Amino acid sequence: MMAAAESAKRGLVTLLIEKNEYMGRKLRITGKGRCNVTNACDVRTFMANVPVNSKFLYSAINRFPPSAAMEYFERLGVPLKVERGERVFPESDRAADISAALERNMRECGVRLLRAGVLGIETENGAVSAVKTDRGAVSCRAAIVCTGGLSYPATGSTGDGFDFARSLGHTVTPPRASLVPLTSPGTLCRDLMGLSLRNVAVTVFEDNKKIYSDFGELLFTHFGLSGPTILSASAHMRRFGERSYRVEIDLKPALDEQKLDKRLLSDFEKHKNNDFINSLGELLPRKLIPVAVRLSGIDGRTKCNSITREQRHELLTLLKHFPVEIDGTRPVSEAIVTSGGVNVREIDPRTMRSKLVPGLYFAGEVIDSDAYTGGFNLQIAWSTGYLAGNSVI
Repeated sequence: MMAAAESAKRGLVTLLIEKNEYMGRKLRITGKGRCNVTNACDVRTFMANVPVNSKFLYSAINRFPPSAAMEYFERLGVPLKVERGERVFPESDRAADISAALERNMRECGVRLLRAGVLGIETENGAVSAVKTDRGAVSCRAAIVCTGGLSYPATGSTGDGFDFARSLGHTVTPPRASLVPLTSPGTLCRDLMGLSLRNVAVTVFEDNKKIYSDFGELLFTHFGLSGPTILSASAHMRRFGERSYRVEIDLKPALDEQKLDKRLLSDFEKHKNNDFINSLGELLPRKLIPVAVRLSGIDGRTKCNSITREQRHELLTLLKHFPVEIDGTRPVSEAIVTSGGVNVREIDPRTMRSKLVPGLYFAGEVIDSDAYTGGFNLQIAWSTGYLAGNSVI
């Protein structure tokens, strides 16, 4: 919708081909239905949050930075607000307001709409000549591919754009999941399934080297870990099969080790004649207690007044560094973002034009560039769509 509106503003006869029943289907579910429109940061900070092919995006982000995106949507009648981490949302907390504003703007700019499924892009003498649909072929001088990746296929992102690109000679970096729940071997997470932890600190280790940390919420599931901190962490874990990964959870981040040790001493004194397993109710969620007791190595039937200093130290270490081994991610279909896509070396970063096929352009998630959570991926969509729409033909 962004690319089409910008194209039509320039007086070009512009047709948007949409296979879904309504526009912006994926957009409407972003940010849990609130839509994290962008991030209110400068360009340098933005680039630091794009781990894959950030240099390729330099022209697009400078041409249409987060500040421009915010002005754009407010001009379309959607007031915005900035929350923690500079994340930008509509004041209404309704993603549908962003989608509706884009659709209204597109139609006011004169974009025509065709409800059809695209089957392929045709060429003549090596250049784009038509788009083949299930309702017939549409002759054109140029085509912008804005089909998304493979995440949330029910919204229409079924990898079609990758197929179009390959059929025209482009290289596609194999798609994989990013901003996605993590899987863990063994029974630990399954034993804690359904347990949600708030205000915990999360640290990711790659081959025992710390690579990322965050603070917030997480959820134990039957397959591993999910929740906001985990989705963010997954974007930093990109070499499964080559490297080993571990997540450590600080269950008591508000207490340093000295204060936590005093807390443990106090609780053990309070429950000195009770079994160890019955002394942790004020410290940990009920579901976590038997797992913590097992991992601590302390027999749950041990009386609290019999716990040694060394055992207490082991428990303290466990509470500050609760370990969860990670062996992979959930499928790309469950990811918020698809990592991988059309090779950026085959796209002109100043125009989003294919270097291989005259008249072919790309924008959004179909391109091999993705970012961390926080509004950065939607900004990539706005910036590349804006640039493509203003560069086509």
